[in-house]
Order: sequence, then structure tokens, then C-alpha cells
Amino acid sequence: MRGADRARVRAAVEARNPLPGTCGFAGELDGRLVRDVLGRELLYSEREDPTAWSHDPDDLSAPSLVPAGHARDETGDERLWSLPDPDPVADESRAVGSVRDALRRSIDAAVDDATPVAFSGGLDSAAIAARTDGPLYVGGFEGCHDVAAARSAAATLGRDIRVVELTHEDLRRATPEVARAVGRTNPMDVSIALPLYLVAERVAADGYDRLAVGQGADELFGGYSKVANYESDDRVDADSVRAARRETVLTLPDQLERDVRALRAAGVEPVAPLLHDQVVAAALRLPDDLLVDGDERKAALRRATDWLPESVRSREKKAVQYGTYVSRELDRLARQNGFKRRMDDHVGTYVESLL
Repeated sequence: MRGADRARVRAAVEARNPLPGTCGFAGELDGRLVRDVLGRELLYSEREDPTAWSHDPDDLSAPSLVPAGHARDETGDERLWSLPDPDPVADESRAVGSVRDALRRSIDAAVDDATPVAFSGGLDSAAIAARTDGPLYVGGFEGCHDVAAARSAAATLGRDIRVVELTHEDLRRATPEVARAVGRTNPMDVSIALPLYLVAERVAADGYDRLAVGQGADELFGGYSKVANYESDDRVDADSVRAARRETVLTLPDQLERDVRALRAAGVEPVAPLLHDQVVAAALRLPDDLLVDGDERKAALRRATDWLPESVRSREKKAVQYGTYVSRELDRLARQNGFKRRMDDHVGTYVESLL
């Protein structure tokens, strides 16, 4: 069992408790394979033989991912847990206080001063970085948003920053490695995984085997424009901010499989304190206006992280594939190699050609 002790997982199964106080778990329990409700730990079995299993799909000849929140045995898959949908907490002070307490406990327990932090300069990674003295790393192409933002935020926090300067040669080398590691060739997944992988490579080369990341905050706390603009955005089918936020949280298992596989392939184990059960539970009880308040997204998270300077708490960020210029430069490489934009999926076809 990975991620939690067997007694806690057994109790969660018996009580049908989806958030038993862990950062995720997966493994064999009482003759079945079980995986936590958000899929924070990975678990695969052979497609035709669930008794043969591994946390690493490369160990298996025909790996089949156990769905998040399910148990698997020879009879098939059974859902054990569903994501809770609790009533919102009406009192703002109480709701924000619950988030603050959960964040402090989870970050302080999971991230020590020997753990480096993937630091974009945004709210999510800064919330972690400001509570630890571990080294800060950022990656990106020259002149990109993430490197400039990370340098500025690090200076505000009085910290040094280690910059992983990306090049076209890095992309040419790492793209097939990343595509194989994550099992995907679509441009969006590859361009998200690439900067994670390249920064993690540097972290591993510097002698570290763990990397703290801010994954989950945008999904849990309403960081996406499609959540803020749920009424007009056709990417969600929701009648409220909370309902749109729930849709994005339910995408986490798919995203986490990609990110965890990329980071482990680079040689580090991800540490994601913002995805601890206690943070998830507090976030799920936030009302609409503490997710999105006018033009302010992640309102509760900004108000809860009172250990950060205001200039860092209020900072907006770009998605990693755009903030690092990786998406732009991968497109440029594709076109330079004859895969023109008039072609269907020219970047994806370029990625496949590298394999």
C-alpha cells in the first residue's frame, strides 16, 4: 500500500469515507486493489489479470489503470468512494479559517527544509515556498512570464531562485521521453508535462529525490476562467460557480496521472500538500463568492494565505505551458520541421514523429 497505512485505508473502505486524512493511497488490500477518490497515487493491473499489478505501468505488459475511488478484483471494478458535495459554509471567517488551518497543517507536515519547491511565482507555489526554506526552482524559455514572475516573487520573499533555462534542444530531446513517460502525444498534455519534467530533471541532478508542487489549487479553489465564467463558457455544463468547480475537480485524476508519471520519470517523487484530504474537505465547503468574487479568482485561498506578502497573494499566473513558452516553442519546432499549421494537429503529428 502506497500513501497510507493499511489500517487507515481499511477503515476508509468500511466507513465509505472518501477523505480519511491522507494525500492519496493505492495498493492491495484484503485481496482487492484500491485507489483513493482523487487518484493521487497511481495503480495499474494487467488488463486480463488484476492479480498482477504495479504502481508503475512499465512493469506490466498490458497495463490498465484502476479508476480513482474504485476497488478492483477478478470480478471487475467497484466504486467505493465518490467526491463529497457538502453544503457550503455561510460564515466567511469560518470558511477561510478552515482553509487556512488545513493549508498550514498539510504544508508544514509534508514539506521540510530539505524539499525543493517548483516555484512559478504564483499564489499556489508561493504558499508552499513561504513556509519552507527548501530551494526554489523555475523553468522556462528566455523572457517568459514564469521566470520573470518567479524572480520577482522570490525577491519579495527574500529567497534565491534556481532558473532552468529551456532551449529548443531540450524540447527535441525531452519531448519523446515525456510522451513515452506519460503515455500521451497530444500537444496539451505534452506541453504541460515538459516543463515539469525538465525542472524535475535539474532537481534530481542536484541531488534531490522529492519536489513540492502546487497541483490542485486551481481546481479546488476556482482558479479557472471557465469556472468564473461558467454561464458563457461551453467547456463546463454547470448552473453555479460551485458546480463548475466540481467539474474541474473531477478532472484531477486524469491530470495527476500525467503529472506524477512525468515527475517520476525525471527522478523525483512529487509532494502535493495542497491536495491533502483536509485541504480538499475545506475547499469543497466554500460558497460561490469565496471561489470567485467579482474579478478575483481563488478568493478564499488568497485570504487564507496570510503568511504571504499582499503583492504575491494578489499575483495572477499563466498556465504552465504558456507561462514557460513551452507550448509556443513546441509549435515553432513543429513548423520548422515541416509540420505546418494548415495540417490537422500539426504539433501532435510532430510529437509522434519524434517517437
